[in-house]
Amino acid sequence: QVQLVESGGGLVQAGGSLRLSCAVSGSAFSIIAVGWYRQAPGNSRDLVAAISARGITNYADSVKGRFTISRDNSKNTAYLQMNSLKPEDTAVYYCNVGGAYSRSTYYPSDYWGQGTQVTVSS
Repeated sequence: QVQLVESGGGLVQAGGSLRLSCAVSGSAFSIIAVGWYRQAPGNSRDLVAAISARGITNYADSVKGRFTISRDNSKNTAYLQMNSLKPEDTAVYYCNVGGAYSRSTYYPSDYWGQGTQVTVSS
């Protein structure tokens, strides 16, 4: 049974930073890709960043240069470092693991975390 536990969300002022964590159990973490998604009220759940098993990364245009996805296979944990946050980054952020990473695109699996709220005030 794959389990994902996200943490690190919160309230931050515009221009601030947060680091989200996604701790994974029940899978061979080192050989799977990871994606971070976000969903604001009334919007679809959109891919923010993804990292392949070999560490190849991909970002949505809206976060390039501000967000960094990484992974620590020794801790079975993926991270999303978010800098220069903007009010439009406000959303629930979800981690997804085990999806397909092909041609710089991540296709999610059925394994989702519970989500963590990020709120950026202006």
